[in-house]
Amino acid sequence: MIREPTLEGSPTHEEKGNTGPKIRDVLGNELTDAQIEQRESEKSLKSMSGSVRTILESVGEDPDREGLEKTPMRVAKALRFFTSGYSQKLEDLVNGAVFRESHREMVVVRDIDVHSMCEHHMVPFIGKAHVAYLPRDNIIGLSKLARIVDMYARRLQVQERLGKQICHAIQSVLDPVGVIVVIECMHMCMVMRGVQKHAASTTTSSALGKFVDDDRVAPSSSTTFLAARSAAEQLVGAGNTTPLRWA
Repeated sequence: MIREPTLEGSPTHEEKGNTGPKIRDVLGNELTDAQIEQRESEKSLKSMSGSVRTILESVGEDPDREGLEKTPMRVAKALRFFTSGYSQKLEDLVNGAVFRESHREMVVVRDIDVHSMCEHHMVPFIGKAHVAYLPRDNIIGLSKLARIVDMYARRLQVQERLGKQICHAIQSVLDPVGVIVVIECMHMCMVMRGVQKHAASTTTSSALGKFVDDDRVAPSSSTTFLAARSAAEQLVGAGNTTPLRWA
């Protein structure tokens, strides 16, 4: 059984589960998990919609005018999608797509689209994720790496934690020799407000295993910021022509 790794700052699917008393309908019949989930979904959408209406009123708009009449529910449904990663389980996402294979060189998936929401201002940050791992005994269906990125991106996030969660999830599923995740994003909280730096982008990396403790791929503590970034980019870039191989 695959369990989602627990990292500080973001609840797992299991942590959000229903642990209260059994829920019944008006006839006394016990509701199924699917029925409970549907009921809670409708309740939360209604609650979010009401909150959006309050926001519209607070900024001086009329939520009853034609252009905004359906906006509160549209926003509520959009937020539900943007945060749909909270309701996903890592085991269901992988769906058994782990295969025994004696491949001993690095597997890289580059340029995975990232669309997430900054937890500080609830505005988007957008960019690319590059994922690489060194298999031990197993490989994973390539699309699952992109789905893992999506699951964690569709939560309220900070970029640093997002990379760690992706990295630890892959580690828990595959137990590889090493895994590294490099994320490059533009943050709307820096573009649309605040310092308003339109060309600024942020690069973060998270690594485990050989990517941390092997000198061939892990920069030393004395490495400068630019050199470390260059090493990370070359590691997952098309220009890296020397295969990494492990016994």
